[in-house]
Amino acid sequence: MILRSNKQTMASNLHPFDLGEKIFEGHNLIGASLTLALLLILGFIWLNKRSKEKHQVPLPPGPRGLPIIGNLPFLDPNLHSCFADLSKIYGPIMKVRLGRRLCIIITSPSGAREVFKDHDTIFANHDRSIVGVAATYGGVDIAFAPHGDHWRMVRKVCVRDMLNNTKLDELYELRRREVREMVHETYTNIGTAVDIGELMLQTTFSVVTSMLWGDTIKGEKRKHVVAESRQVMAKVSELFAQTNFAEFFPAIARFDIQQIERRMKKVLSWFDKIFDSIIDLRLEMEKMEGEGGLCNDFLQVLLKLRDPADPKKPFNRTYLKAMLLDMILAGTKTVSTSMEWAMAELIKNPKVMKKAQEELKQVVGMNKVIEEYHLPDLPYLRAVVKEAIRLHTSIPLLIPRCPSQSCIVGGYMIPKGSMIFVNAWAIHRDPKYWKNPLEFSPERFLETSEEFDYSGNDFRFIPLGSGRRVCVGVPLAERMLPHILGSLLHSFEWKMPDGTKLDMSEMFGLELRLTKPLMAVPLPRLSDPKLYD
Repeated sequence: MILRSNKQTMASNLHPFDLGEKIFEGHNLIGASLTLALLLILGFIWLNKRSKEKHQVPLPPGPRGLPIIGNLPFLDPNLHSCFADLSKIYGPIMKVRLGRRLCIIITSPSGAREVFKDHDTIFANHDRSIVGVAATYGGVDIAFAPHGDHWRMVRKVCVRDMLNNTKLDELYELRRREVREMVHETYTNIGTAVDIGELMLQTTFSVVTSMLWGDTIKGEKRKHVVAESRQVMAKVSELFAQTNFAEFFPAIARFDIQQIERRMKKVLSWFDKIFDSIIDLRLEMEKMEGEGGLCNDFLQVLLKLRDPADPKKPFNRTYLKAMLLDMILAGTKTVSTSMEWAMAELIKNPKVMKKAQEELKQVVGMNKVIEEYHLPDLPYLRAVVKEAIRLHTSIPLLIPRCPSQSCIVGGYMIPKGSMIFVNAWAIHRDPKYWKNPLEFSPERFLETSEEFDYSGNDFRFIPLGSGRRVCVGVPLAERMLPHILGSLLHSFEWKMPDGTKLDMSEMFGLELRLTKPLMAVPLPRLSDPKLYD
């Protein structure tokens, strides 16, 4: 009672203004407390965001593009040199946007090492382009098959059963026959201009198909298939080289507006009929003659892996045909293009040609023809091939990769599903890694203790790729390229037709080729005409 009475007395003694001021001061204290708490929360959020931004890995730098279409309108058709120029501005790891696709371009050996070695599993998939999948029976071949059990099976067949040294030795006579045919045909055109690219394409196609199915088809039918196949392959190259906007705008892919996918499937149907006819013919021959009477070529190896009585057996006819097509596409166009570049450089650099011919004269002699067993004793010739491939990499951006998950390369975030280009052409011409890189100098491969082979172990020299998806045809390329080139240099002198100039300009496509076909005139070097038979 006393306490309550005192409180009432104090309240009654306060002036109304004083009482309102006390209440106002109480509200101010609560408001200030709330404001302080809100500021603390906002500050915490801001600091947390800054901390995340500080530790978030950025995308690589790159040129700004337009909404939706990205950088597409601003890129030169020669993408390899265009990307090389941009990398001088934005660095060895950069990005561009091609429509809706984010593309990462690697232009350094260290970046290539991270992609091909350090993160090899993540980058084990090739980017499955629409035209590539259409050309390879739905992407079941070794190039476009996703990394996994099927790809491992196909690769194992190539490495273990087809492209090993024992099998290649066994099939040497087939390759030799086609190279000698090339020399004979060239001899019949002595003194007249020869289309080197066409000669190389005809030769490499004949070499590869001879190893694939031997003499299953002969005579005029074989000549017809060879001639028509080259025309069809030209269409394949054209379709691969054409810009397919459906690749960069997936929403329109199903409409096939440019009809590239449809045309590629039509081209594939031609190969499909040829392959089926050859397979059926070989099976008939097997019934009549037995396996012992047939050449143990690649087709015979593949047929042994196929069991038509067991539909569950993984290796079926479709896979067989996909592998035949892989061998034809990979072993002909790119090889013939490399040989054309090599001949162009040798004609441009007659001292280098003379030096290679002198080596051939010393090792092979002028009364014999070059054989594959001579190659280990022809280091300068092999260096000429390497130098031509370094300076004119046939697939300058290699086959694009597609990471299966996001990862960090060179300090930058590489998102899952992006398209990865490794610009081997630019790496091979970078003055940081090559002395006088634009000079054609085979000596550079002889004046060093470093082993620049085709397996991609040295990331300064990766013409055939690297890592688990390096080209499986390396053992064949090491034999075919110097043997074919050596045969042309040993058997003939070469010069440009009178009144013409050598044009070394290049054109980007499925392979990096000369803008104008190389025409050259052969003159005989060997004294005995029988050596040209």
